[in-house]
Amino acid sequence: MRRVNRLFLATLAGLALATPLRAERAVLAPVAAVDAVPTRALETAVFAGGCYWGVEGVFSHVKGVQLVKSGFAGGPNNRRVDYEMVSGGNTGFAEAVRVTYDPKQVSYGTLLRVFFSVIADPTTLNQQGPDRGTQYRSALYPLNAEQGKAAAAYLAQLSKAGLWRDPIVTKVERFTGFQDADTYHQDFMRKNPRHPYILRWDAPKLAAFKTMFPDLYRDKPSA
Repeated sequence: MRRVNRLFLATLAGLALATPLRAERAVLAPVAAVDAVPTRALETAVFAGGCYWGVEGVFSHVKGVQLVKSGFAGGPNNRRVDYEMVSGGNTGFAEAVRVTYDPKQVSYGTLLRVFFSVIADPTTLNQQGPDRGTQYRSALYPLNAEQGKAAAAYLAQLSKAGLWRDPIVTKVERFTGFQDADTYHQDFMRKNPRHPYILRWDAPKLAAFKTMFPDLYRDKPSA
């Protein structure tokens, strides 16, 4: 969704008390039965879960996360894109985040658990909150075989857990590269805590994370 439309829709959603739209329901997802064995001192993981403002905002408060970048993943690796292009919904790219983390403090499986507990609804196809289109799909982009094994196993685990009424539609997609979004979109929640979209759709996710995972939450976000 284009920047002005996102703000407009969020403002309407915040003011219209009768709107059926609401932030994704927080669900305590299970501990990952299969986790990724770390291969280096600092690991990187890529997640797509709708508007990257909230995804970045939550992950930046996870203990052990060193850096989170908003950007784009899932499209052809020979094409350069920007926010306006991806917002058109026909590039193949999704809004995504790249998370750099210390596996001694937090594992890939734990990041998966946080992602599906408070960030993304895995049952809504090409939609999160008010945002619709393939650019807002939920997807996992493993960067190595260990992450691939853990991601596939966790989606299967969620399907059997029966936490959601509808079937899991989140996919494991092939990683074709990651492109950073422009500066305006980086660290957006911290810089714009009173933005209508943040208040309506993303602040509840961070509040749910703090409540559900107090041992993982840290007050000061990563850089």
